[in-house]
Amino acid sequence: MSLAVLKSRALNGMDAPEVTVEVHLANGLPSFTIVGLPDTEVKESKDRVRAALQNARFDFPAKRITVNLAPADLPKESGRFDLPIALGILAASGQIPADALDQYEFAGELSLSGELRPIRGALAMTFAICQSAQKAGAKPRSFILPASNADEAALVADAVIYPANSLLQVCAHFAASDPDSRISRHVVKAIPARKSYPDFSEVKGQLQAKRALEVAAAGSHSALMVGPPGTGKSMLAARFASILPTMTDQEALESAAVQSLTSGFSIEKWKVRPYRSPHHTASGVALVGGGGTPRPGEISLAHRGVLFLDELPEFDRRVLEVLREPLESGHITISRAAKQADFPARFQLIAAMNPCPCGYLGHSNGKCHCTPDIISRYQGKISGPLLDRIDMQIQVGALPHEDLLKHADGESSNAILQRVEQAFERQLARQGKANNLLTTKEIDHHCKPDAAAEQLLRNAMIKLNWSARAYHRVLKVARTIADLAGLEQISQAHVAEAIQYRRALREN
Repeated sequence: MSLAVLKSRALNGMDAPEVTVEVHLANGLPSFTIVGLPDTEVKESKDRVRAALQNARFDFPAKRITVNLAPADLPKESGRFDLPIALGILAASGQIPADALDQYEFAGELSLSGELRPIRGALAMTFAICQSAQKAGAKPRSFILPASNADEAALVADAVIYPANSLLQVCAHFAASDPDSRISRHVVKAIPARKSYPDFSEVKGQLQAKRALEVAAAGSHSALMVGPPGTGKSMLAARFASILPTMTDQEALESAAVQSLTSGFSIEKWKVRPYRSPHHTASGVALVGGGGTPRPGEISLAHRGVLFLDELPEFDRRVLEVLREPLESGHITISRAAKQADFPARFQLIAAMNPCPCGYLGHSNGKCHCTPDIISRYQGKISGPLLDRIDMQIQVGALPHEDLLKHADGESSNAILQRVEQAFERQLARQGKANNLLTTKEIDHHCKPDAAAEQLLRNAMIKLNWSARAYHRVLKVARTIADLAGLEQISQAHVAEAIQYRRALREN
């Protein structure tokens, strides 16, 4: 047989389209050609495959070898096609049986010795295999891939995973007549216990900031903490993930799939909320994703978790502006001349900043000598449209010295988490989603304040000159405060607290 056909997967954003690997051996001068829009990494697989076959004691055919990666208009990247190309050459040259190859899909990078190295996107590829089979009403193909990727791939329900350590092991799987000599199907190991986060009890004082973050966690609201240096803003943000509701299996799978695209996922991170804290020198591409072959950025790697932006005004303004659409839509589309890629970006934004360039505006030590013009220019680095999309603005004041000398004995994260989860369950029972995701029509239905609260809200809207977006966000925060109190009706007290979390930064 001079032709072998195998199945593999490419990566296109979060999608993993099917790729047919066709290997043809023909008479003529020996050559090795790969066609089908391969990038440099795929073209270099010729040398890896040749060395791997020879070091595994297989004959490398002295023929004209043509490898076609179909469809031809889909760009192919990375070394994941090494394994199917090597198996295709062996099957086309009759060195391994080709009867059962169509029941499997293959992916894996080969070392020169024939060992299999881990690949990116194994979880996304496995998910695509099962999804394609489900749409076709058929049984999903088995997936042979490097053993290092088996645990993450097996997280997908109904997936049939066969982990291999080397090319020889895969070839033995197809050549062995004894079933006991074949690769065993991967059995999902017990997933380790949820990783412990830093605890809120370690933060001294700051009861108002802790309360605001509890509200933010309960309703999935974004928050900006404003205060002098050393008041605990970064410390509070690092502990915020510890009070977020426990991830569902679907949320954990979405988060793991994104991290798998950058080889950043391990089984120990299962159901652990991601926490991303990029430096303020990060570029727009680093934040939202991009590149010639689009990769996810920080906002996608923080999917279903926390994105913490410290020293917010120090970020380039153009970089911050790219957050506006993802904050509203929960996803990001990277458009390039040759392709488009969609990534999820349902993150919870927590940001921190000083009130002025020196940081001590309003501090009791009286060190601040910044003029109103300098303060306005500094705070103006954050545009109005972006600030309008941040639900809550929290004042984090300096602690008295006597409070700093006390032992940290604040409320634990577990105690706060219990209240947050109870409030979140009320939201799911009422509307099936977090309060922050309510549409305008749903706000009118689920966020009706009583008469006194409505009057207070109307007065605040006129006095503070809110936009329609700001008005709706205050209502949603008030709805969350009422949920934390276990009340169905939004009262004047709930609205008053929500208004305090919406104080315009320019008024500080």
